[in-house]
Amino acid sequence: MSATKVVVVTGAGSMGVMIARRVGQGRTLLFADIDPDTLAAVQGRLSDEGYDVATRVVDTSDHDSVRDLARAAAELGDVEVVVHTAGVSPNMADPATIAAVDLAGTAFVLEEFGAIIADGGAGLVISSQAAHMSGPLPDDVARSLAHDPSDALVDLPVVAALEDSGAAYVLAKLGNNLRVQAQSVLWGDRGARLNSLSPGIISTPLAQHELSSPDAAGDRDMLENCAAGRMGTPTEVAEIAALLLGPNGRYFSGSDLLIDGGVIAGMRAGRIGAYRSDDEADAAGATGEDA
Repeated sequence: MSATKVVVVTGAGSMGVMIARRVGQGRTLLFADIDPDTLAAVQGRLSDEGYDVATRVVDTSDHDSVRDLARAAAELGDVEVVVHTAGVSPNMADPATIAAVDLAGTAFVLEEFGAIIADGGAGLVISSQAAHMSGPLPDDVARSLAHDPSDALVDLPVVAALEDSGAAYVLAKLGNNLRVQAQSVLWGDRGARLNSLSPGIISTPLAQHELSSPDAAGDRDMLENCAAGRMGTPTEVAEIAALLLGPNGRYFSGSDLLIDGGVIAGMRAGRIGAYRSDDEADAAGATGEDA
């Protein structure tokens, strides 16, 4: 009898759920989130839709918690797909928390699941358009974000010095994309692929809430002046995720795909806000994370 095929999704928000619907048929879905109530709700909803769903509480900022999650996933069967969506946005957290969850937490997931991913498997990190709002980093900083030990990332001088949540988010997401590229080589040694996807403002409950806040002028500027002229939908993100994770995406590895409705292009053309060449990107522009 063949082993159970497992899909792991960290973060039980709307993007994670939508992606799970696209790639979870005939597999066991293991949802991991810090909130047990959210997990219970997602398990009930997807079980009613016919999916085989397991859950586990995880704190992605805790390396031991992520390591335990990877072990639990491997005990269920062959881990074929890993989708990392868990994170916090600039409006939710201070710089230290963003560094711990979005930067180090992503590195923990890539490291621990890279050690157990099945031959032929695929991983995807949901990053953000914010990763594209910074100019090039100094070579030594980029190298550290990509290759330094995961437990040392929050102590990097460039990270520890951050005092603004928007800047921390931009750096964390850029670090995620650099880390994905570096880790994809190690995943490739196991016959697996790893990519990132950088969404713009996606119509999730969090994004809708942020757009109604007094500080949302930057987000509204993006939506009104980007080529698409609107928010993206979780379905659109899931369609691209399914491509990257599925058989038609077998030639993608170590890549980041920007899906932002033309926001970054508009910024660089001077039609949206002011494109910045350093890490002081506007916090209002650093949205899109599906927490």
